[in-house]
Amino acid sequence: MYSFRPARPSDLTDIIGLLSDDDLGTTREIVSDPPDARYVAALKAIESDANQLLAVAADQHDRVIGCLQLTFIPGLSRTGMWRGQIESVRIARDARGLGLGSDLIEWAMARCAERGCGLVQLTCDKSRTDSIRFYEKLGFVASHEGLKRNL
Repeated sequence: MYSFRPARPSDLTDIIGLLSDDDLGTTREIVSDPPDARYVAALKAIESDANQLLAVAADQHDRVIGCLQLTFIPGLSRTGMWRGQIESVRIARDARGLGLGSDLIEWAMARCAERGCGLVQLTCDKSRTDSIRFYEKLGFVASHEGLKRNL
C-alpha cells in the first residue's frame, strides 16, 4: 500500500535519487548526501510558492517510492482558465507495474481540479517512449508540439 503527500525536506535525497535513476537523469542530476545546495534552494522556493506542489508517494514504511511536481498556472486564454502542469514524474524501479504511477497521476489531477484548473498538461522527453504510451493510456493527447531552449 502507498499514500501521497507533500514532500518534506527529509525526502529530498530520495527524490533526487528517483530523478537520477534513468538514462537522462543520470547525466543531469547530482546524487549526494547531504544534497547539493541547489536542490535545497529549489525545494525552499517550491515550498514558498502557493502555486507549486512537490509531492511524493510513500510506502507503508514511509519510504519514498514516487514523486512529481505540480504547478498551478493562471492564464488569460480560455477565459482566464487555470491549468495544472505535471513534471518530474518518477516511480522507483521496484514499485513499477503496481498501478502506482496511474494512481499518482490521478491524485495529481484531483489536486488540479480542487484548485479550479480546467486542464492538466505535461511534457515528456521524446526518447521516453514507454512513458508516452503510459500517459496516452491515461487519456493525455499529444495535441501540441513542445519546444525547449537551454539558457
